[in-house]
Amino acid sequence: MTEQPWLWDEKTWRGHVEHVRAGRSLRPASWPGGAKVAVALSFDSDHETPALRDGEVLPGKLAQGEYGARVGVPRLLKLLDRFGAPASFFVPAVSALLHDGEVKSYVDAGHEVALHGWIHERNTALTETEERDLAFRAADVLERLTGTRPVGIRTPSWDFSAHTLTITRELGLKYDSSLMADDDCYELIENGEPTGIVELPVEWIRDDAPYFMMDRFASLRPYTPPRGVLSIWRDEFDAAYAEGGLFQLTMHPHIIGHRSRVAILTELLDHISGHDGVWFATHAQVVDHVLTSGEAHP
Repeated sequence: MTEQPWLWDEKTWRGHVEHVRAGRSLRPASWPGGAKVAVALSFDSDHETPALRDGEVLPGKLAQGEYGARVGVPRLLKLLDRFGAPASFFVPAVSALLHDGEVKSYVDAGHEVALHGWIHERNTALTETEERDLAFRAADVLERLTGTRPVGIRTPSWDFSAHTLTITRELGLKYDSSLMADDDCYELIENGEPTGIVELPVEWIRDDAPYFMMDRFASLRPYTPPRGVLSIWRDEFDAAYAEGGLFQLTMHPHIIGHRSRVAILTELLDHISGHDGVWFATHAQVVDHVLTSGEAHP
């Protein structure tokens, strides 16, 4: 029987906490062109993969995901082009294989394609060997379809196992975007050792899924009105702008891509674009800048 946590000695609980930890802050003293804020928009193009991962193979759930590829992605690409905003698309390999040409369309429009698992698997349910195999297979697929090897990863559902950072380092990636220890970029520490891997942090309050997901057989409902979400995200941006920091947003084409939700994203981008000194950048571009900008802001 596993020992209960309240019986752990200090070495045990401290070891868990210090396995993967936030290191030095990488918030730069300035952004390119003297910009006051970096805006890093991202979309997890999950489409049908969460349903497939769970063995839900009937048309209902799959159609809900298909909406993302069929309607959401074209709508979002048009919106991003309107605002001249490059974004990062985190794509499960199975999604990329199901929707021919989609990931190449991201690259052709100036966006980044990054890793998001094989079939939106849950890393903590896998062995280390399984997680490594799926990660490398996914990287190979995205490289073949886009012509460029991914430089970043967002774990599916932000599910970060005891082996994820090691595998990320083996893949030779520059950054992860799955953890939440700061508002701004920081270096990841593994067992006390600086890794050189940049964390571009996420947060559930800056993700569309917690506000808008729906499951008819469970209590999961979109309880927050779209403009309530707009208010939260606008406040997050305003604070990032005032601090000279990073505003990062995570969205999903099959969630944010609906009409009433694209409307609030459009209002948000109007609000952001109404400010002087805004740098829209992919996650990879933000990471490159913080790695080369010298001393971080205190």
